[in-house]
Amino acid sequence: MKYKVFGKKQVFWMIMALIWLAVIVTVVALTATKAVNASPRRVPVYCVDTEEKKIALTFNAAWGDETTDAVLETLERYGVKATFFFVGAFAEKYPESVKKIANAGHEVANHSMRHKDPTKQEYAELLSDISACSELLASLTGLSPRLYRAPAGAYDNKTVEAAESLGMTAVQWSADSIDWKNPSPDTIVQRILKKAAPGGIVLLHLGKENTVKALPDLIGSLTEEGYTFVTVSQLFPAGETSVDKNGVMHGAR
Repeated sequence: MKYKVFGKKQVFWMIMALIWLAVIVTVVALTATKAVNASPRRVPVYCVDTEEKKIALTFNAAWGDETTDAVLETLERYGVKATFFFVGAFAEKYPESVKKIANAGHEVANHSMRHKDPTKQEYAELLSDISACSELLASLTGLSPRLYRAPAGAYDNKTVEAAESLGMTAVQWSADSIDWKNPSPDTIVQRILKKAAPGGIVLLHLGKENTVKALPDLIGSLTEEGYTFVTVSQLFPAGETSVDKNGVMHGAR
C-alpha cells in the first residue's frame, strides 16, 4: 500500500487551516455563550409617561439637618407633599426630623443605609444595606418604604433587582438641581424649569441653604406653568406598569 507524502508547504498550510478553524470555533462559542448569559439592561424610573402636568419634588437626606424645618415650613405654606429619600445614617443621627417629615404627610423613601456605591457591593451586602435602612425608617415612622434611590445615582442590573426583590421600585430623577454644588437660588430654579415636564421627578437635597431660598420661587414658577405637586408614588400609574430602556414608566395600555 502506498501512502501519500505531504511536502513541508502542504503540512504548513494544513496546520494554519487547523489553527484558523480552532479560532473560528472559539469565537463562535464565546459569542453564543455571551448571548445566552447577557441580561437585558435594567434601569430605574427616571420619569412617568403621563399627559397630566404632575411633577414630584424629592429631597435626598444624607448630610446636615439644619434646613429641615425651613423646607417643611415652605412645603406646608404652599400645600406641597414631597418624597424624602433618607440615608440610614442620617435617620440614626436625626430620628426626630425623620418622624417630623413623616408626620407632615410626606413620603418616606430609602436612600441606602451607609451611602455606599451599590455597584461595588456584592448582592448579599446590597440587600443587607437596603434592608437595614428600610427597617430603621419603619421603626421610626411606622411606614415601610416603597421606593429606593441609589447613592450618587449609581445603578446596575443588580441594584434594580435587589430593590425589586425587597418590594421596592428603584427611582432616579429627570430634573437635577445640582444643589449639592451650592449654586445660586436662581440657578437652581432655572435648571429645574428647563427640565420640567409632565411626570417629572425633581432632585433636591436637605442641608443646603440655597435650596431653601430657591424653593418658594421654584414652587411658584411651576405652579404658574400649570403643574401640580404629588409624591413619587402618587405619580405612578395604577395597576401594572413597565419601565422602558430610557427609564420612563408606562401604565398598562
